[in-house]
Amino acid sequence: MPDKVLVYSRFPKAQLIRFGERYELLNAAGKRLDEAFPAAELADIRAMITAGGTALGTEAMDMLPKLGAIVCYGTGYDGVDLAAAARRGIAVGHSPGANAASVADTAVTLMLASVRRLLVADNYVRSGDWAGAKPSPMMRPQAGMRGRKVGVYGMGEIGRKIAARVAAFETEVGYFSRSKHDVPYQYFPTLEALADWCSVLMIAVRAGAETEHAVNADILRRLGSDGFIVNIARGSVIDEKALVAALTDGVIAGAGLDVFAREPHAPDALTALPNVVLSPHLGGHTLESHVAMQDCVLANLDAFFAGKPLAYPVATAS
Repeated sequence: MPDKVLVYSRFPKAQLIRFGERYELLNAAGKRLDEAFPAAELADIRAMITAGGTALGTEAMDMLPKLGAIVCYGTGYDGVDLAAAARRGIAVGHSPGANAASVADTAVTLMLASVRRLLVADNYVRSGDWAGAKPSPMMRPQAGMRGRKVGVYGMGEIGRKIAARVAAFETEVGYFSRSKHDVPYQYFPTLEALADWCSVLMIAVRAGAETEHAVNADILRRLGSDGFIVNIARGSVIDEKALVAALTDGVIAGAGLDVFAREPHAPDALTALPNVVLSPHLGGHTLESHVAMQDCVLANLDAFFAGKPLAYPVATAS
């Protein structure tokens, strides 16, 4: 008999096929566990798969008395209460770096689309305004990428790949992170200093209590009226109300956003603005990224059920 694995978050069925070939899956599909399954069926569950951003706290863990492993599909694990997991002795795993290249590609795409006003230009053609030679203030020449100063907030796997990509556009690259790294980019000791220096701020930092609303009204003001912000990390890192105000009032020039504070709901105030490029949290949503993330999930599950440490563990709080 294959081991049972609980699927906690809601996933497309295609993403679960490989797991179902090796394990017996109980798919809660994002529902409360006590609504999806009777307590007796949950009693012998030892491992679960979840999306890292899905809230997973003490209440849900306590419905699984034998739970020993929480395996996050993806790099993030900010939704998991690590302290609660540690108290129960539950190992937490994730997929570090598995989607880094795809997320970095998305970051650069959003940057270029924002700086070069690609969506405005697309609409200018589709609407017939270009053919009709109708003037548009949004189509006036803007500064391009050459010579721009690009700041990267967070120098993990994704941050490094973003930095390498944007450097190819003849830009200067700087970064801020919790510690200085051995990389060929200028290090800034604070996020404030980085924002003062750059005109494009790329957010690639891990979400958590220490980074919540780290990008606030002051950081946006420091970025300046010719500045752009790109977020492919988590919506919690930006104060969304402050961002809307900054975009509306011309405090910054534009933004490219793949993540939002309350997904899947992007605020109407953001969707109405012409100087914002939006995408539905698809940064790591490529075929190769999903294969790599699934490889990590399977490696973690296989190790756990073999009585070994997880292949890709997250350090839980003590």
